[in-house]
Amino acid sequence: MEPTNLVSLAMEVSKNAYVPYSHFPVGAAVLTKDGHVFTGCNVENASFGLTNCGERTAIFKAVSEGYQEFSEIAIFGNTNEPVSPCGACRQVMAEFFPSTAKVTLISKDGQTRVTTVGDLLPYSFTDLT
Repeated sequence: MEPTNLVSLAMEVSKNAYVPYSHFPVGAAVLTKDGHVFTGCNVENASFGLTNCGERTAIFKAVSEGYQEFSEIAIFGNTNEPVSPCGACRQVMAEFFPSTAKVTLISKDGQTRVTTVGDLLPYSFTDLT
């Protein structure tokens, strides 16, 4: 999958976001190690703690379909600068992506910033057993 396709998919899926409270749509597209793509958007709830971010929606959709290893993610937000994932999403990404996995952050005008999961969360929780 071309990185631009993940960017386009993340931007497109943000249109499905359910954001009646924040009015802040987010879209994400994840690429599995074997080439499958899953998308997700944020889904808000009046009880804000029950809101789910776009990144986690995409990852959880993939996991629910049997995929647990990912190589790349693109995240779009309606922001002036490329959007940054929240801490919870960073930790979930650290659970399923290698620390070197590519993360493309996207702004509302299509500007991108490329980083890695490890750079976003250098001291993530890991398997403590």
